[in-house]
Amino acid sequence: MENRVTEYLKQKGFDLPVYFTGKDTATVAKAAEVLGVEEGRIAKSLAFRLKDGSCMVLVVEGAARIDNRKFKDTFHCKASMLSHEETLQVTGYPVGGVCPFALPDGVKVFLDQSLRVYDVVYPAAGTPDSAVKVDVARFAEYTGGEWVDVCKLPDPQA
Repeated sequence: MENRVTEYLKQKGFDLPVYFTGKDTATVAKAAEVLGVEEGRIAKSLAFRLKDGSCMVLVVEGAARIDNRKFKDTFHCKASMLSHEETLQVTGYPVGGVCPFALPDGVKVFLDQSLRVYDVVYPAAGTPDSAVKVDVARFAEYTGGEWVDVCKLPDPQA
């Protein structure tokens, strides 16, 4: 199946496996179950508006949570997630299918260090039933993204 993401990957010469599952992968838990991987390997793509009005996509490890202090220190403003409608308008993707590929000009991509726990992760591929298998070591190359440290992982002892 061809879509904006597969076209982007092909155009860039990135040979990454894209899976259109036909099953709901719109949440971390559902995606992990459908793909048969642990939840941490699902790369959540979250859309935010920054203080200057610009928008960005932040990709984080599936179980990670935004650390508000780290976010504010990095981006110099509070985390302000886009609504479902704004997310679709800004990224061109619905919530559950937001991905860090083939975004409109001006939407920057940031990759959280939490992803580096894994060698391979699975962000969505533009639809709520898709995923792309990505080598974390090359994630910035694939997306044009920048690495940041703005998340915290859950305490495994909790």
